[in-house]
Amino acid sequence: MNQLKCEMCGSTDLLKQDGMFVCQVCGTKYSVEEAKKMMIEGTVEVTGTVKVDSSDELKKLYILARRAKNDDDENSAIKYYDKILEMDPESWEANFYVVYFRGQHIPIQDITTKANAFKNCLASTLTLIQKDVPDKGNQIVAIKEVAEYSTKKSELYFSSAINHFVYDVKFSQQLDKDIRQSTANQCCAARDIMYTLGDIIELQFGDYEELKSSMITAWQKGVEQHNKLLQYISQGLSGDINLYIAKIKKYDSHYSEPTKKKGCYVATCVYGSYDCPEVWTLRRYRDNKLGASHGGRAFIRLYYAISPTLVKWFGNTNWFKKMWRGVLDKKVKKLQAQGYESTPYDDIDWRK
Repeated sequence: MNQLKCEMCGSTDLLKQDGMFVCQVCGTKYSVEEAKKMMIEGTVEVTGTVKVDSSDELKKLYILARRAKNDDDENSAIKYYDKILEMDPESWEANFYVVYFRGQHIPIQDITTKANAFKNCLASTLTLIQKDVPDKGNQIVAIKEVAEYSTKKSELYFSSAINHFVYDVKFSQQLDKDIRQSTANQCCAARDIMYTLGDIIELQFGDYEELKSSMITAWQKGVEQHNKLLQYISQGLSGDINLYIAKIKKYDSHYSEPTKKKGCYVATCVYGSYDCPEVWTLRRYRDNKLGASHGGRAFIRLYYAISPTLVKWFGNTNWFKKMWRGVLDKKVKKLQAQGYESTPYDDIDWRK
């Protein structure tokens, strides 16, 4: 008499459940007659197509995977969603969250690669939802969930890149242009997650009125990030912010685009950011001292008329930055001694 052995996977771990012998590895079920035949005669000849009923195991895996997802348990979520993919390669949820969680805790230098990978998975995820989720209501719920987690991912990558850049500006004597370009690439990749999400929703679900707000919100978040990046870095950016502003206004005529911060062109060029301690000090001096008098406002207008051109022509040259760095360092030191702070600052509109 032979040992009872699963013909599908070769496992000998079979238990009797509800009148059937069930393989504990692959889930294949055998009747009592088949099991007797296997033990007496050996292998069972299987003809035709054998369908393995793994629905119960899948249900358990989804419960565990979703619990790990809600707990932000990265390793467990990847483990369970990977198992789901092995059993159901068409699962939009598993396809999406495997990419999501594999891009969670990463080094700064990997942001561009991981953000692009996440962006690229959005099209396949929404296609799977459209194809394999038959009910419209469930499709809408699934897409809104994808939009929620995509926004989290985009914000995580964008804020990490910006914060690292500001740290470099604050503590580096000279901001290397490679760091500037790397930051631009990272932030653009993070921003493009939102632009792409809105584009795909429009393309594939444009007739779903319930998803219009998700589409518009995705574009708005992308524009918000794009505009914020312009405050730090004005060169080396990809993408056209005006294109997405126009897209938003197509669906929302009352949309007000974000105000672009301008000013301190030379200082921003020298210190590498519009928002850094030295420039905060100079902006306070501009608003509270120069902007308070007629002569000071005239100087500011003249400065704004000339400095953008100077920065455009010479902003990338070392001699220009070195020359102005010495002048501005002395000015900043003097102003800080007079009480002008170097903490975060929102501009005053002195032109009112």
